[in-house]
Amino acid sequence: MANEKKQTAGKAASAASKVLRDGRTAKDSKTAAGSALAQADKKSKKTTGDTAAKKASKVLQSGDTGKKSKTAAASALAKKKTSKK
Repeated sequence: MANEKKQTAGKAASAASKVLRDGRTAKDSKTAAGSALAQADKKSKKTTGDTAAKKASKVLQSGDTGKKSKTAAASALAKKKTSKK
């Protein structure tokens, strides 16, 4: 399972796309959505970076954030590469 390749599902990719196109969406939500959408391609080997992961975490913890933003943020955070210590 260590080599499991994660990909953004269609529902999350659609939500991420809508978040990016919405002019009212906060910058943190757009960062997380962009990260999730960048990983939607089956051939993508991209993972969520530290900055995008921190912003995705903020989005998920916020009470003011909409469902689409949270869906995209959760998808981005699920693809965060964990460091081995």
